[in-house]
Amino acid sequence: MSSQPLRVIPLGGVGEIGKNATLVEYGDDLLLVDAGLKFPEEEMLGIDLVIPDISFLQEVQHHLRGIILTHGHEDHIGALPYILASIDVPVYATSLTRGLVTVKLKEHKLHGKRRIDLMTPNQIFELGPFSIQPFRVTHSIPDSVGFAIHTPAGTIVFTGDFKFDQTPVLGPPPDYATLAAIGNRGVLALLSDCTRVEKAGYTPSERTISRTFDDIIRDLPGRVIITTFASNIIRVQQALDVARRHGRKVALVGRSMESNCAIASELNFLQFPEDTVYRLDDVRRFPLDEVMLITTGSQGEPSSVLSRIASGDHRQIRVMPGDTVILSATPIPGNEETVARTIDNLMRLGADVIYEPLADVHVSGHASREELKLMLNLIRPRYCMPVHGEYRHLVLYRRLATEVGIPPENVMLAEIGDVIQFDDEGVRKVDHHPIGSVLVDGVNVGGTSEVVLRDRQHLSHDGVLIVAITLDQRTGSIVAGPEVVSRGFIDPSLNGDGNLIGEARERVREAIEEAASTSVEYGFVVSKIKETLSDFVYKQTRTRPMILPVITEV
Repeated sequence: MSSQPLRVIPLGGVGEIGKNATLVEYGDDLLLVDAGLKFPEEEMLGIDLVIPDISFLQEVQHHLRGIILTHGHEDHIGALPYILASIDVPVYATSLTRGLVTVKLKEHKLHGKRRIDLMTPNQIFELGPFSIQPFRVTHSIPDSVGFAIHTPAGTIVFTGDFKFDQTPVLGPPPDYATLAAIGNRGVLALLSDCTRVEKAGYTPSERTISRTFDDIIRDLPGRVIITTFASNIIRVQQALDVARRHGRKVALVGRSMESNCAIASELNFLQFPEDTVYRLDDVRRFPLDEVMLITTGSQGEPSSVLSRIASGDHRQIRVMPGDTVILSATPIPGNEETVARTIDNLMRLGADVIYEPLADVHVSGHASREELKLMLNLIRPRYCMPVHGEYRHLVLYRRLATEVGIPPENVMLAEIGDVIQFDDEGVRKVDHHPIGSVLVDGVNVGGTSEVVLRDRQHLSHDGVLIVAITLDQRTGSIVAGPEVVSRGFIDPSLNGDGNLIGEARERVREAIEEAASTSVEYGFVVSKIKETLSDFVYKQTRTRPMILPVITEV
């Protein structure tokens, strides 16, 4: 092994689903594999996206030789525009992934300002001391790859998201020969997808979805709405093919769905059957039993097309009895309640909703246990480190790796920010960087702190009381008020004397009058109002609403 150690630093994607980003370090040089986002957890009120810690990447940007991308899903490319907004570094991607990244960069007004280079499976390219060999894998999006990264210290293999699909809908099958050849040359460490390690056997082929769609749609009397990820080009292709077989006219609905499908079609990864795809305005002129809509919103995102349809808020689409909605996706952890709420709302409107486990309308793009074992046996690494999974997945993967002969001490379970080093002494954690997450709230990147989130949670649980009062600047006596306004705490119409709001107003008046002095000290008055009202309200209701005093001096 080289005198220089080889290190791996996960910025996300371990102990969580999503936000996949991993730094590889050799000497003074760094390489970033993927730059993904994850969807916010339920308690992250008002947060749109969560991305890796940009500040850490900014600190090391002068050592960063490039960013290489495994495939075009949001949890692997979604953070890229936010990173490239402040860091100018070359990015390498396969054809479809580059196209999807280009769409995102246009949305962020970065198109043409950053370098996106094309890479091809099995064509090795150099970035500093890293010799990078992309190899083809099958996943739920075409043009997916893993990487063998060759360094003087040894070879490290990233599987990317994969499964061994023998009959892929689009593109060739997995490249077993290349995987075996990489393994034969010797691999220091394997970083493997482990999302589906809990599932025994093999993951079904994507091609099975086509048969399921066909069975469901064949005799349906009304309109069909299929929702899936906008980047799930394979699922869209199968829906289009089924629509053509049954004479249905299709509209793609949702900005990301339209743009992703347009770029996939332009690059020949998606084939639009003749006389099948129409604009939404045009497809509405056909009878409902001849119509299919393919939409975004499979995760119940509040602003997505399906959520707006389910809430009756979409300008052009209204659900009616006789419609069939197919949710061709499974909820990402944390999204279960929003997806369930969307299904409930659709059913209230009279739609027939088909979702897992009612029918096999989705198959995973990730390897099950036997496929994970097959990858280990093809690569035969000295060490391995599971990624792309919550902590239980990492633990289960270590057990699985021991089944194929890898000693448990050679399987590293890393946390975000851990520095995992491979050298002559073996593999171990040598350091830890306090790497957090960046919260994206609309156009605000990183400005929404834990304090802001706690305030939002406080407001969502207990509401707010606003106390408005006008004081004489010279005497400190009350000129007007106090007025107490309640939001999210108690019915604001209950503001008369003798009730809680009326009593609260009197308590504030008494406290201010007792503390009146010849000069008004703003901070003192604010503290006095908060203290008086907080104690009173808690004794009455056992809740602690946020209290916001508004003081006017005249």
